[in-house]
Amino acid sequence: MAVSYKKLFHMMIERDMSNVQLMEQTGFSANIITRMKRGSYISLESIERICRAMCCGVDDILEFISDENKGVNKQ
Repeated sequence: MAVSYKKLFHMMIERDMSNVQLMEQTGFSANIITRMKRGSYISLESIERICRAMCCGVDDILEFISDENKGVNKQ
């Protein structure tokens, strides 16, 4: 099962927030942003920091994608 952070990136666009602004608010390095864009693992602590910075819940920023839907473009 894979993780998609597309919801987070859509939320950032809606709020006119850049990657740099998210990094500043969470204390992240650019590496964390890159990992999310690639759908790679990030720690639960990092997810919590994003939720606090964005004033939202986990389900607002990520979703799990089953292996059979991994290749399907979902919006």
